[in-house]
Amino acid sequence: MNDTKRSRYAWYVVAVLTLANVCAFVDRQVLSLLVVPIKRDLGVTDTQMSYLIGLSFSLFYTVLGLPIGRWADRGNRRTIIAGGITLWSVMTTLGGVAHSYGRLLLARVGVGVGEATLNAPAVSLVSDYFTSERRGSAMSVYSLGVFLGSGLGYFIGGWAVDLAASADQRVWPIVGVIRPWQAVFFLVGPPGLLVALLMLTVRDPRSSLGGKAQPAAIATLLRYVSANRRAFAAHALGFALYASVNFGIAAWLATFFVRTYAWTAVRAGMVQGVLTMTVGVAGVLVGGRVTDHFVRRGRTDAALRVGIIGALGMLVSASAYPFMPTATLAVTLLAVVNLFAAFPWGAAAAGAAEMVPTAIRAQGVALYFFVLTLVSAVGPSAVAFITDYVLRDEARVGYSLAIVNALGMSGAIVLFVVGLPAFRRTLESRSRWTATGAVTGGELRPQR
Repeated sequence: MNDTKRSRYAWYVVAVLTLANVCAFVDRQVLSLLVVPIKRDLGVTDTQMSYLIGLSFSLFYTVLGLPIGRWADRGNRRTIIAGGITLWSVMTTLGGVAHSYGRLLLARVGVGVGEATLNAPAVSLVSDYFTSERRGSAMSVYSLGVFLGSGLGYFIGGWAVDLAASADQRVWPIVGVIRPWQAVFFLVGPPGLLVALLMLTVRDPRSSLGGKAQPAAIATLLRYVSANRRAFAAHALGFALYASVNFGIAAWLATFFVRTYAWTAVRAGMVQGVLTMTVGVAGVLVGGRVTDHFVRRGRTDAALRVGIIGALGMLVSASAYPFMPTATLAVTLLAVVNLFAAFPWGAAAAGAAEMVPTAIRAQGVALYFFVLTLVSAVGPSAVAFITDYVLRDEARVGYSLAIVNALGMSGAIVLFVVGLPAFRRTLESRSRWTATGAVTGGELRPQR
């Protein structure tokens, strides 16, 4: 295969993985938009709904990340991802025939298990197809799936709010009685099966080497991380704080517009969806290009530099929009917020892949997503806590959003700036670590 064909095929791989990422975020997003009708029809509490939306998904998604990363360091990443897409698509669809809380909970657990197979193997796979000078752009295209998928989720949510407001039931062939909110799962689940078939057309370049290398144990990964703990802390915790702010804004932005400017939830969701799908997608692509620009100029710490730029932009714009006197001005500033909210995520994924030797790359990326998922889950709760227990006024949710943003982005900037030297040292020393006895199993050791 010549260089042109190889480059085109590499981008085809990224395109398929991006479609998978879009499907994952649509499936993940849609449940949070159906809280009212599910509570009404299944008779569940807010706490039980929180298990459906958060715990059932994030627990298994997080816990299974590291073992799946170890599997991906040894097995065929294409097959792992295709199997995962199939699982989460089927389980999302089965949510449409769940007539009890227990069955819907099991379906959402299955979604979490399936989606745990995507990020670490995908980032590892993309890293094998692109050099460090082009990896930022490739990762940014993969990462735009988050913003495109979330944006689509908001649009589907706007339609679903009206559809699910009705308590009418209909009888469908084969599946039987279906409530309006259950029909949403039949809309978003099956398309993933087509993406799973596309995934089977992707080649794992590692499989052409012959044989299956035995990955180093997780203890070896932890030993490597311990030896480079300052760089890993700066990268993983810095971007986790960044994500925590993003998730806080995503969770409460519509409520902010309802309470502050008397908008409807549907209107707020539609505006949020448009900005996420347009400005957000542009932001992550621009961030990827900036990352590659830094790398070509010899800046090995490009991931953290891009993180600093994005966090500074968020510190200013996302602290200002809640105080705008009109909704029009708030939306104008939110366009800037969306740009910087998306800006660093191609760099973040590329940095996660760059920091670890190839032999443990998928496990290293899985560890990054482990930290990211755990810490980012705090964002929505932090906004709610400040509103309820510090400000004691739900009308001041905008103040809470600004406070969480200021604290989170300031912390991220400090971590990134302090971690720059350590990050550079880690990348300089990475090549001295080798996997001995890779085919029969062995340890990852630093060369002296």
